[in-house]
Amino acid sequence: MESLEYGISKENIKRASCSTLLTLAYQSLGVVYGDLSTSPLYVYKTTFSDKVRLQEDDEEIYGVLSFIFWTLTLVALFKYIFIVISADDNGEGGTFALYSLLCRHAKLGVLPNQQPMDEKLSAYAIEGREDTLHSSALKSLFEKHSKFRKGLLIFVLLGTCMTIGDGILTPAMSVLSAVSGVRLKIEGLHENYVVAISCIILVGLFSLQHHGTHRVAFMFAPIVTAWLLCISGIGVYNIVHWNPRILHALSPVYMVKFLKTTGMEGWVSLGGVVLSITGVETMFADLGHFSALSIKMAFSILVYPCLILAYMGEAAFLSKHHEDLQRSFYKAIPESVFWPVFIVATFAAAVGSQGVISATFSIISQCSALHCFPRVKIVHTSSEIYGQIYIPEVNWILMCLCLAVTIGLKDTNMIGHAYGLAVTTVMFVTTCLMAMVIVIVWKKWIMLSLVFLLFFGSIELLYISACLFKVPESGWIPLALSSILMTIMYVWNFGTLKKHQFDLENKVALDRLVSLGPSLGMVRVPGIGLLYTNLVTGVPAVFGHFITNLPAFHEILVLVCIKSVHVPHVRKEERFLTGRVGPKEYGMFRCIVRYGYKDMQQENYDFENRLVSEIVQFVEKEETNLKSTNGSPDNSGSSDIEDLEPLDDVAVLQKHETSCRHVFFQGIQVAGSDTASPPSSSLKGESLVILRAKDSGVAYILSHSYAKAKKSSSIFKKVAINFIYAFLSKNCRGPDVVLKVPHASLLEVGMVYYV
Repeated sequence: MESLEYGISKENIKRASCSTLLTLAYQSLGVVYGDLSTSPLYVYKTTFSDKVRLQEDDEEIYGVLSFIFWTLTLVALFKYIFIVISADDNGEGGTFALYSLLCRHAKLGVLPNQQPMDEKLSAYAIEGREDTLHSSALKSLFEKHSKFRKGLLIFVLLGTCMTIGDGILTPAMSVLSAVSGVRLKIEGLHENYVVAISCIILVGLFSLQHHGTHRVAFMFAPIVTAWLLCISGIGVYNIVHWNPRILHALSPVYMVKFLKTTGMEGWVSLGGVVLSITGVETMFADLGHFSALSIKMAFSILVYPCLILAYMGEAAFLSKHHEDLQRSFYKAIPESVFWPVFIVATFAAAVGSQGVISATFSIISQCSALHCFPRVKIVHTSSEIYGQIYIPEVNWILMCLCLAVTIGLKDTNMIGHAYGLAVTTVMFVTTCLMAMVIVIVWKKWIMLSLVFLLFFGSIELLYISACLFKVPESGWIPLALSSILMTIMYVWNFGTLKKHQFDLENKVALDRLVSLGPSLGMVRVPGIGLLYTNLVTGVPAVFGHFITNLPAFHEILVLVCIKSVHVPHVRKEERFLTGRVGPKEYGMFRCIVRYGYKDMQQENYDFENRLVSEIVQFVEKEETNLKSTNGSPDNSGSSDIEDLEPLDDVAVLQKHETSCRHVFFQGIQVAGSDTASPPSSSLKGESLVILRAKDSGVAYILSHSYAKAKKSSSIFKKVAINFIYAFLSKNCRGPDVVLKVPHASLLEVGMVYYV
């Protein structure tokens, strides 16, 4: 079960046999390389869609092929395969993996509720090398200035939003490009029919998402493998048959000649060349499902050479058929194998689209876990394959936007212009984050980081500048989508942090509430109450609001804090931190439940039973510790704790008058002192009381809060909180859905937060 939840660990990968490695490499073809392998469908068509015209000497074709070859070699092979994939976060990849690494090593994160004991997680391991002068300076810059941390978050969100934009543009681009080939064999077929067929395929593709990909995933790798072998075989045929001299185009000299000959038009056309590396980010993002070595092997041995042969073959065909610029891919296919290749192309386009859609679900799930996206319903589509999820509302929004792009633009050239800007922006974000990782995480010389940033950043900025010229045509689409998504993400994060700040500033003094008990007529009722809160210390204001209006609560009250940490996965045995709030007679506990940003919350186990079990184990452990210290002199209150750890590393739950009882979380370890140690029989009895309370019933108490900006707030804050955040809160999933709370046991407490 552990391998299903956490994927393949580095230790298991090292022990894997060659056959296992080959199997992983083969399976990665269907999941990782579907999008990248279908790029030949539209690269030349989009590149030569503008004012670039072919001359008799074919220097334009040679130049474009040279750009494609060196872009694939430098960006896909050198940057991602040789460098970026090495920057994994406990085997996970992607934009959030790089951000997570930086947050752990330099405390750049903006997540609330982070505690020093989180650093004791096994997945939180920080490399032991000492900081260099440059890494210390860079870390200090971000740690001292919150504006830089917020700027980094916005930069990461930009890359994330562009990746989500890929989830809209990739299916439209791939499917429409594949289906358009039918017009070569059915002459006179109107463009609208091609669009209609593409829309039917897209609707079917999105409609099947709720079934999950695991039922047909075994077909993905054979389809992509067959596709790569088809295009490489056709490429070799075209090279031999039409123009063997096309091999000369691999020289970088032809890139310079291309720009000299075509000038500004050639520069703008590079926006089509960049489509040859669509999907390279997926190699890094899907790292957690495979191993780095298997992905490197699949790309280096099969994907890279097949794509190069395909592009060279199509260029060889074009050099002899200038009139077929806008339909060169399908025209280059020999007549005898056209229909089989067309069918494989359609299936390959669907596979590539499926991979991007699944990646979009995963990214939004991560954003939601990190409080950067409104709450959504996450459905697990496979009980065997961990991480395969489906988000209903996101799926249908993606489908509508994808259909709108397909119907509105109709032309793959127009979609390609929008597609290129999204792809290059994501790659540039990765380059910048990777440059920071080299200094802060790897602790390398800063000049190495600058060389990496300048070399690969200049290549990507070249392509971004070319794509920006297409903004008036269709390049505005990813900009508009990313602007809307970034607004949603940033406002949601801003509102969530403000509500957390309100909770911190308005914590309730437990002794005060207890002293008011007789005047309020407070009573304890049978059962266990689970009060959900974002606080890891103190009593939330919602509890005071609750008992002042309804002065009764359960005999066992547990303050439950579910939080995310900057690691991809938290092991089950490290997930719960349990402690006591106040003296024993209060019957109050705190349980902090930690999840990684890729973990599925409250999945694959009975949360309620597990929680009660953790509390009982804590009580029994407390009994053992008190027995071991029974009879020893009670010294200066909290000195035992301070001897174990510095005060900053201790989560002080409650100070009860002069007894100074401290409970801190380190696994389920307890330290503290009371004026009198209770007898062990009462502790055993407490465990029985907890179990009897569970039999009486468990109630879930959730805050149904509304945030409002203070009257003194700025106009920006009022708009963000009172309108945008309020709209998102009312229209997103409630916390009871996300936390999978049974409705029969749900109790909501309304409260207004003035932030």
